[in-house]
Amino acid sequence: MTTMLSERIETGDVIEINRDGEMMSVLVLLATEDAVILDACDDSTPFVMRRCDLIDYRLFDPAA
Repeated sequence: MTTMLSERIETGDVIEINRDGEMMSVLVLLATEDAVILDACDDSTPFVMRRCDLIDYRLFDPAA
């Protein structure tokens, strides 16, 4: 497993983000030009983030 910084996010990707001061892995349920819907897969409600707020994230790349 490797990670890439600041690559294009698409629906179905798994990314690691900083939320409320904690790093967490999330599944991208839906990605649009302006926002993404993310699921932490921890029985919490999925949440929306604007793309402009996703400045620093890591994208999981299973092929690497």
